[in-house]
Amino acid sequence: MTSTHGNLKRTEPVTASVAETLRVAVEVALPTLAGGVIKRRPAAMAVAEKLRFDRPAVKLLRQLRARHHGRPLKLRVPGRSVELALSGADVGTLLAGAPTPFSPSTMEKRAALGHFQPHGVLISDAADRRSRRRFNETVLEPGRPLHELAAPFAKVVADETAVLLSEATHDGELTWDAFNVAWWRLVRRLVLGTAARDDEELTDLLARLRLDANWAYLHPRRKHVHARFRDRLTAHLGRAEPGSLAAAIAEAGDDGTAVDQVAHWLFAFDAAGMVAFRTLALLATHPAALDRARADLGDADPAEPHQLSYLRACVLDTVRLWPTTPMLLRETTEDTSWGPAGTTVVIFTPFFHRDADLDYADRFEPDIWLDGRAEGNPALVPFSAGPAVCPGRDLVLFCVSTLLANLVRDHGFEQASGPVLAPDRTLPATLDNFHLKFRLLPS
Repeated sequence: MTSTHGNLKRTEPVTASVAETLRVAVEVALPTLAGGVIKRRPAAMAVAEKLRFDRPAVKLLRQLRARHHGRPLKLRVPGRSVELALSGADVGTLLAGAPTPFSPSTMEKRAALGHFQPHGVLISDAADRRSRRRFNETVLEPGRPLHELAAPFAKVVADETAVLLSEATHDGELTWDAFNVAWWRLVRRLVLGTAARDDEELTDLLARLRLDANWAYLHPRRKHVHARFRDRLTAHLGRAEPGSLAAAIAEAGDDGTAVDQVAHWLFAFDAAGMVAFRTLALLATHPAALDRARADLGDADPAEPHQLSYLRACVLDTVRLWPTTPMLLRETTEDTSWGPAGTTVVIFTPFFHRDADLDYADRFEPDIWLDGRAEGNPALVPFSAGPAVCPGRDLVLFCVSTLLANLVRDHGFEQASGPVLAPDRTLPATLDNFHLKFRLLPS
């Protein structure tokens, strides 16, 4: 049974049993929350990888989809109206319907993100969202594979990667801790300028606020920590250092909420670092993909900007395999067939990205992002989709693919820890980036 609202077609939901609701809570929601939605918890990620928490979650949702013929599932949550999307078509409908009637600003997001970006576009109401979204798009330039600042950004990435490789060569290995320090130096330079390169306190303060945000409304706001973070960030933005996003912000004009938008960018770049390290693991263990990536590089100058289509596809498929946003949430702004206004709709991305009906579900398949297969599947949403799609997606893809190009051009990497990744093996449902380690090999 379906109903329509404007041009949006929605499937009527079916009510879950108490047992089904409990299984969704225990097998899907709790493991996701335990891992840390806003700031990943390394210990929890290690347990999730070992116990393969995502695998039973995907299996359960597959069973529910078959049992209820793909109709949305209304969960029995006391005092709340919560729906679970179970079909790819519904995913496309939900994401296309932002910001009304399916708003990205949900109660859960407002409670969590409010700890460090209370005026961020993602949790803005309809009245404020338009101008804040326009600001994000003006500075981040979605839809452009090469940002206006691609040339200075490529130089920054090349410089910082050279430092990282020098340190790793000296140590004989590349660990997450070393990579993460280098990644944040790079990010601070790109966003705020070279003067912010070594301001670890800035990102440490943000990390503290994000750990609090994992608890959403269950944790009190640390107003003094937030004030210190805002003061440091405001000082960096005030310099508007040429060649950084801060300069682009100064040119675009600040409506008073730029600090909150930048706080979200830094939050998103943290996830991008995780993706970069996981993609390196896939390239290190999939020789054909690595050879193709290197062939695409050719003799190009690593300090110059390039589109790097194949490496971008590798990054996209890494996010498909291990989504950095496992739950996409939407909240209805009016009564719809999904439920009354205020209904929360949940999209569990690992279910759709690892759907067993996909012949590439559990393998590394970058070509789906080049040959149209991914584009034809509305449920493959590594950066969300629709009007609320991540405005920084192209910039992130550029930065991560450029970093990977600099890493693999003249160096080999051998995975030295973690689960076995190989072209002929089912890839694990969870990959703990925090405990990955690589040995450097002769070029």
